Amino acid sequence: MSQGTGRRQIAQRSTRWATKAADILAAAKLTPNQISVGSVLFAALGAAALISSAHTENDAARAALLAATAVCIPLRLLLNMLDGMLAVEKGMSSPTGDIYNELPDRIADVLFIAAAGLATAGLVTAGSLDLGVILGFTAAILAVLTAYIRSLGAALGTGNFFDGPLAKPHRMWLLMAGCLAAIAEPWLPWAPGWILLSTLALIALGSLLTCLRRLRRISAVLRSRHRGSSAQEAPS
Repeated sequence: MSQGTGRRQIAQRSTRWATKAADILAAAKLTPNQISVGSVLFAALGAAALISSAHTENDAARAALLAATAVCIPLRLLLNMLDGMLAVEKGMSSPTGDIYNELPDRIADVLFIAAAGLATAGLVTAGSLDLGVILGFTAAILAVLTAYIRSLGAALGTGNFFDGPLAKPHRMWLLMAGCLAAIAEPWLPWAPGWILLSTLALIALGSLLTCLRRLRRISAVLRSRHRGSSAQEAPS
C-alpha cells in the first residue's frame, strides 16, 4: 500500500515564471513565513469584497467586487506555492515553517468559504436559520477537516495524502468560477446569490468526499502496516 507524499505536487513550480518570481521575492529579503501571512491578507481582501458584493444595489459595483474576489483567489494560491519554493528550493526554511505553512492556509480557507456563505445571507431561510450562512460555515469546516485528516495521516507516519476530489486548489478554483459566473446573475432568471449557494453545496460535498477518501487511504496504510508487523512477529 503506497503512502502519501511529503509535498503537494504542483506542475507550475518547474516553470520559468515561477522560478523568476521566487528569485525576486528572495532578492527582496522576504521570508517564506512572511509570504504565507501575505496569502491570508489576499484572502481577507477577497472575503471582504465577496461579502460587500451582496450589499450593493449597483450591478457594476457588484461585478467589480466579485471580480476582485476572483483575482484574490489565485493570488492566494500563488503565494502558497511561492512560500514553499523559497523554503525548499531556496533553502530558506525556518524552525516555525511548518506552522506558517499550515495555519495561514486554514485561515484563508475559512475566510473565503465562510464569506461566500455570508454573501448569500437571506436567500433561503427557515425561521431563524439561514441556509446560505449554515452551508458556508459547514463547507469551511469540512475544508479545514480535509487538511486535518491529511496532517493526522502524516503524524501517524502514513505521509501526506493530497488527493481530492476537492483538495485545496480545486476548492479555490471552484469558488473562483462561482464568483465569475455570479457576475452574470442580474441578467439571469433568478435572484443573485444562487450561483454562490450552489458553489458552496459543491464545495461541501466535495470536501466531505475528500475527507472520506483520505481517511480510507490512511486506514489502508495503517492496516497494511499492522498485517506486516503481525506477520513478522508470528512464530516460524
